[in-house]
Amino acid sequence: MGLLDELRAARRSAGRRQPGRPGGAADDTQPALLLIPDISGFTRFIEEANHPQAPHLVADLLEILIEANCSDLQVAEIQGDAILFYRLGPPPPVAELVQQCRRIFLDFQNYLRVVARDTDSELSAALQEAGLTIKIIGHYGRVSVADIREFKKLLGRDVIVAHRLLKNNVAGSEYVLLTEDYFRTQDPAEVERCFAWTRLQRSATAYEYLGEIRYFYAYLTPLRLLVQADEVDGKLPVACRVKVQRVVAAPVQQVQRVVSNMRQRPRWLAGTSAVHYDASKARRPGANYKLDLYTGQIDLQVVQHLSTDDDHMEYVEKVAHWRLFPNALLFFRLEAIDAGHCLVTMEFRYGHIASARRLVRKGQLHRLHRWLGQSVRQLAGLFEVVN
Repeated sequence: MGLLDELRAARRSAGRRQPGRPGGAADDTQPALLLIPDISGFTRFIEEANHPQAPHLVADLLEILIEANCSDLQVAEIQGDAILFYRLGPPPPVAELVQQCRRIFLDFQNYLRVVARDTDSELSAALQEAGLTIKIIGHYGRVSVADIREFKKLLGRDVIVAHRLLKNNVAGSEYVLLTEDYFRTQDPAEVERCFAWTRLQRSATAYEYLGEIRYFYAYLTPLRLLVQADEVDGKLPVACRVKVQRVVAAPVQQVQRVVSNMRQRPRWLAGTSAVHYDASKARRPGANYKLDLYTGQIDLQVVQHLSTDDDHMEYVEKVAHWRLFPNALLFFRLEAIDAGHCLVTMEFRYGHIASARRLVRKGQLHRLHRWLGQSVRQLAGLFEVVN
């Protein structure tokens, strides 16, 4: 029996057995998707890095996973290196779930790539040695939602199943695993189409008290071809970026001091009315601050501050809570032209635009380009006034 036949057989049995309801379920249970992204290599990294910034980096990575949510998932709990997401109601279409898993993996890997580029950092060396990556567990069943003080707690057999599946028979640590209970709800031909970029394989694991849990899994490794790489011959392999450039009449070091000075942001970053930050931690990698931008507010975090020599500098910030651009990075690159001029590049890299409407996505990219262009012009204008 081929894989497609197995999927069809599993789906035919859906009417004979409710997912996650062996022998009937309590009246208060609700159908729900459970999704657990788990950071592989977490323990090794924390133990071997022996660096004060290591726990903060892991916290950043967990935030990246939360920001990658594009399927209206709710966070039930965070346990060490894993996040339990859930969504009550009917199962999401397989195309939506696969897109969500791809988004989680790519955003995670793109952020790691930026941090790991600082090859002189002990933290970066430990990061590369640990080989952090992601596995994702998905299950569809029934849960009870209990309110415990101000917290919501998911209860039930299917919650246990999802957690136990973190230990399974799949070799490696970079894959998506979805249970047969979920695939019973999906059209087999659509499943095959959505996993055409990888190979979907069948397996099962027996657990004490739970019995045998059947599932399908696919390795995420082929997606590494889509991870944003450094520029080669001036070109970036992935098109999810907006870039503007301008010559500024000042040396690199002088412009660098303005770009990395939080208090200066309202003077040149378009639409900025105020900046909120801890002055004792400003400019350090990991420093967080909030930006009042137009009528809203976004969070930024200093990710990297590199100076290869006096003529080249790169400054990177992670952008969070920007609704339409979750998990974005803002790059500032300064390159000396001569003793009194440098080329400033502002580049905004994003994983996706959180809108299903093509015209909205196109309009947001135009606004983003105008925002960057106005900002770099105002930055250059500061030095024209000085000179």
